Amino acid sequence: MNGRSFLDTNLFVYSFDKQAAVKSRRAVQLIGEAVASRKGVVSYQVVQEFFNVAFKRFARPMTPTEAEQYLATVFRPLLAVHSSQALIAEALRVTGRYGLAWYDSLIVAAALQAQCSTLYSEDLQHGLQIGPMRIANPFERS
Repeated sequence: MNGRSFLDTNLFVYSFDKQAAVKSRRAVQLIGEAVASRKGVVSYQVVQEFFNVAFKRFARPMTPTEAEQYLATVFRPLLAVHSSQALIAEALRVTGRYGLAWYDSLIVAAALQAQCSTLYSEDLQHGLQIGPMRIANPFERS
């Protein structure tokens, strides 16, 4: 593995959540490190899920102009995994082997495709090893 880390959608959502201050600070830290180190990875799915939440569920919904700025400064440097038949096939294998929900399997498959060592997600089992990659809940104390 190359020391890369995959960041799940929930980190980006928490980075804007002032009601969850501790999680927000941790999410902002991880995102900043991922962009600065150029070792952070997201997939198109993460971008799509984030903007869906940002436009509909934020206390003050993100404007298209703000979204374009966020895309350029945060997502563009991280966006490394595109949808493909190979990604879907890997997600099907992950679903079959680990019994994960479909969208979680797509996230895991994207992280594996990008050869990430760590997948940061609050939604998956902390410490679970999937091949050479470890799932880490960034809000859990290890």
